[in-house]
Amino acid sequence: MGIEKLLIAAVVACIGGSAAHALEWRSLDDVKKMVLERAGKRGVFAEVKRSDVEQILNNIKTLDRDEWAREWCRSGLKYEAEGDALVKGNANRREIAEVYHLAFNYCMLGRYPVATSAGKKEAYQHSVRQYRKAGEYLDPPLKIVEIPFEGKKLVGYLRLPPNVEKPPVVMNWGGVDGWKEGRERPNQRILKQGIATFTVDLPGTGESPVLYGDAAAQRAYSTFIDHLVARTDLDGSRIAVWGGSFGGYWAARLAYTEASRIKGAVFQGGSVHLGYERKWLVPAFTTGGATYLFGAGSLLEARNASMGLKTMEEFLDAAPKLSLVALGLIDKPSAPILGVNGKFDDQAPVEDIYFLMEHGSPKEARIYSNGFHMGATPGLPEDEIGNMITDWLKQKLRK
Repeated sequence: MGIEKLLIAAVVACIGGSAAHALEWRSLDDVKKMVLERAGKRGVFAEVKRSDVEQILNNIKTLDRDEWAREWCRSGLKYEAEGDALVKGNANRREIAEVYHLAFNYCMLGRYPVATSAGKKEAYQHSVRQYRKAGEYLDPPLKIVEIPFEGKKLVGYLRLPPNVEKPPVVMNWGGVDGWKEGRERPNQRILKQGIATFTVDLPGTGESPVLYGDAAAQRAYSTFIDHLVARTDLDGSRIAVWGGSFGGYWAARLAYTEASRIKGAVFQGGSVHLGYERKWLVPAFTTGGATYLFGAGSLLEARNASMGLKTMEEFLDAAPKLSLVALGLIDKPSAPILGVNGKFDDQAPVEDIYFLMEHGSPKEARIYSNGFHMGATPGLPEDEIGNMITDWLKQKLRK
C-alpha cells in the first residue's frame, strides 16, 4: 500500500474511533533522536544531563510505557538518594534543591507525557515526592496549599517573593503533559518581578480531583480564586491567570467567568472554538503533532486522559461542548486577554486567537510568524516568550 493510501486509511480509521494507528505514533528511533536534540536545551528535557540521557536511551529497547518509566526513574531515584545524603550532611541549601530538582526531572520524564500505566503512575508519585523535597530548599520555599472541595481536595503550590508585602499573584498551569511540578521556570520569572505564584494542575491531570470537561472544573478554579482572595499574605484584588497549551482554554474561559476578579489572562497555545471542531481535530490527531514527542496518537491519549475518555470519537463528540460559543461566553465582556501562539501550531489553531479578537472585549496578541506550538520558534531563545508574557502580567497587576 502506498504512503497516500496508508495516510487515508489512518484518517478514516481514526474518524471511526480507534485511538492508535500507523503514522500516528513515532518509532523508537525517532523518539530517541528527538530526545537527544532537546536534552539539556529545551522543553521538558532542558534540565537534565545529556550524559545521563544517552545512557537512559541506550537502556530503553521498546516504547513500552513501563519500560520508559523504569529507565528514567532509575536516574531519578539515584539523584534523590544523593539529595537525601546531602541533607544528612547539612550541605548548602541551594545544592540540595538542585539535586532534588534534578531527581524530579528524571521521574517526571518517566511519567511523561501522561500517567497511563502502572509504571508511569509510580513515576509520577516519585516525581511529586522529589519536587516537594526540593521545595523545602527552594528560594523562596514552596508552600503546599490544600483546599476542601466538594468532598475532595484541591492542591496548589504557593511561592511568595521575598521582601514584598501582600504581593499580587499569578495562578498558572500547563497542559495535558505539563503538570504543576513542572512550572519552575515560569514561576522564577514571575517571582523576580515581585509577584507571587500559585501553581495548580489542569483539570484531569496530576492531583486535580475533577476532569477537564466537568462542570466541577469551573467551580474548582473559582474555589482556588476564593482562596487567593481570602489570603492575608496576598493582595487578592490583583490576580492574573496563565494557561499553557491545552490549559490555555481555561485561562480564556476564566477571563469571562471571573472577569470581575482577575486583572488579566494569558491564553498561550490553546483553543476556544475552532480547535474543538472535528475538521481541526482529526488532522491534529492523525497527521499533526509535529512537536509532540511520541506523535499525534500520544497527543490524543493525553487529552483523552484529561477528559476521562477512551476513543477519538468520544473526544470529537465532547470537545465542541467546551467552545466559548457553545457556552454563550464569546461575545460577553472579559478581563484583558493576551493570546500567544505560533503561526504553524498543529496542536491548537492560531486562528482561535483571531477568533477571540473578533468577539467581546478588545484583546491583545503576540503571534510568532515562524513559530510552532506555544510560539516556540527555531532560533528564538525560550526565555524570550516567557519574559514577554511576564512583562505583560506585571503591567496588568500594577496598583
